Amino acid sequence: MAKYLVIVESPAKVKTIKKFLGSNYEVVASQGHVRDLPKSQLGIDVEHDYDPKYITIRGKGDLLASLRKEVKKAEKIYLATDPDREGEAISWHLCFALKLQDKKVYRITFNEITKNAVKESLKNAREINMNLVDAQQARRALDRMVGYRISPLLWAKIKRGLSAGRVQSVALRIICDREEEIDAFIPEEYWSLDVNLKIKGEKKPITAKYYGTTEGKQAVTGKEQADAIMSALKDAEYKVREIKKGERVKKAPLPFTTSTLQQEASKVLNFSTQKTMRLAQQLYEGVEIKGEGTVGLITYLRTDSTRVSEEAERMAKEYIGAHYGEKYAAEISGEKKTAQKIQDAHEAIRPTDLNRSPVAIKEQLPRDLFRLYQLIWKRFVASRMSGAKYETTSVKIQAREHVFTVAASKMLFDGFMSVYIQEDDKEAENLLGGVLDKDSELEFVAFDPKQHFTQPPAHYTEASLVRALEELGIGRPSTYAPTITTILARRYVTKENKNIYVTELGEVVNNMMKEAFPTIVDVNFTANMEALLDGVEEGTVKWKTIISNFYPDLDEAVKNAEKELAEVTIADEVSEEVCELCGRQMVIKYGPHGRFLACPGFPECRNTKPYFEKIGIACPNCGKDIVLKKTKKGRKYYGCIDNPECDFMVWQKPTNEKCPKCGSVLLEKGNKLVCMDEQCGYVSNKETAPAK
Repeated sequence: MAKYLVIVESPAKVKTIKKFLGSNYEVVASQGHVRDLPKSQLGIDVEHDYDPKYITIRGKGDLLASLRKEVKKAEKIYLATDPDREGEAISWHLCFALKLQDKKVYRITFNEITKNAVKESLKNAREINMNLVDAQQARRALDRMVGYRISPLLWAKIKRGLSAGRVQSVALRIICDREEEIDAFIPEEYWSLDVNLKIKGEKKPITAKYYGTTEGKQAVTGKEQADAIMSALKDAEYKVREIKKGERVKKAPLPFTTSTLQQEASKVLNFSTQKTMRLAQQLYEGVEIKGEGTVGLITYLRTDSTRVSEEAERMAKEYIGAHYGEKYAAEISGEKKTAQKIQDAHEAIRPTDLNRSPVAIKEQLPRDLFRLYQLIWKRFVASRMSGAKYETTSVKIQAREHVFTVAASKMLFDGFMSVYIQEDDKEAENLLGGVLDKDSELEFVAFDPKQHFTQPPAHYTEASLVRALEELGIGRPSTYAPTITTILARRYVTKENKNIYVTELGEVVNNMMKEAFPTIVDVNFTANMEALLDGVEEGTVKWKTIISNFYPDLDEAVKNAEKELAEVTIADEVSEEVCELCGRQMVIKYGPHGRFLACPGFPECRNTKPYFEKIGIACPNCGKDIVLKKTKKGRKYYGCIDNPECDFMVWQKPTNEKCPKCGSVLLEKGNKLVCMDEQCGYVSNKETAPAK
């Protein structure tokens, strides 16, 4: 009979770990959390020192009964839940749910599911770390307070089924702020001026970019300036003034953290953050490999750390030396110094065994699982390799008082790029068309002037939003994917291609949160809260101190909002549309996809139809009304009510004003009016009458 009991979180790990430990050990799974705050109430006693009220999660009764039977048989119990705050809290809850207070209980953690790691963890068994548990309790309590106190207000003001969250509301605000920046952006014109030159005796011409004058750098701001430069250089002689040669080293990338894995998987594989985490979980917990059984292919997937164990460093150096050559193995690993957080107790995400190359196990993995494993494997190998070396050449060419430049680079040693090239590094070698030195004779071929416009900030994608959340210190590796999933599921934002857009519903919710709860959606406040949670985990801050400082302010803000909301009872707005079935004036209602028209005679009359908000402006093409519409995914635009017969459509709000330069419609962009014809480029202030 097994003397020792090991309790893990996931059933997927049971078989693998049992295989490592042998017959003296029984391995069972808790299947995640076993206790939580009740769903029907706040679950935190705000009157009595903010004590949380934990209950057994519904449906876990039978599982706990079978775990208790196993506990009775065991001499020692090892709690082997995940190696993070959440895992520590699950172990602590198991102690209470299984009444382990009088038993020999040990906490073990391993960063990878391999025989060595699991056996080593048994040698380093410890007590439950209450600092980690308290950090998790504080996070759970804060999230519960925000969600359970504010969500009912959103139901009352907007519609049922909405939710607010401590991290999700800030993420929504970040996206809304970016949308406002894009809407208010006014493109500015600038020009580039290249000159194509031929080196005597060479066939291929070279292209030089305009730099400025012999006095210094100078930008080309308009067509007149470009024309003036070209005119000044008519029949000019072009001479090589200066050649500088140098060497540039492109450093190997760092191995993946949770955030960088989500970003790169989004860019390269087009995976959502949720899909990336689901697949990474499978790779961590174990995959069936022929001849080996179930093996964990990667280390723990929730980590802020780029640190790598000495054993892994050694394994990488040997593998790279054997497969690529000694000169490819990096002498010293590049490592990013990060603020010490709970996840820095882990390593970066890496393969558990480099000898399991993607090619060797490709046939045994489903396509997406293979693609993610290959990305992780290649990134880790590359991170332990030498940098790529380039020879750089910088040339200055003078024609009269004007200067042009040519920059070229040639790869001398590919280093890590023999294994892994990031999306951002896909730069072609820029080679000179021929041999260029100070004595080279240059012949003018042609000028190439080009008009450009500055571009607005890019819409967030899942990858860039994760990056922004990480840089701002909002959330932690385990929260990025669920946060994005939630705001998409609530239809606060929508995805078109890879871009994230705010829906009308998202704007309404964000505006209400900013008005009634400015602190909750303040980026700095939320980042500071994360720092305080880190303080709890380090033992420098008491978790109930955070809660007791936070809740009274939240309570006051909710009560104030309740009073104000009571005064502003939201009645259904009556539209101009008449119900064709019963003759009543139809009203505007909110649904999951935004506003629609409904008959107020419900349930006798159930007539509904799409709602188009007229903006009081006639279509410039056909004279009918322009209305506010939304794409299938919820993004707002302005179009003719007579669509599809009339195809007028713009993203910004049109006005009755006409462009004095070309006669096109002027659009509102922030506090400016801009011509809808981008080539025209006319702009004026909204407050004043249009003027040239």
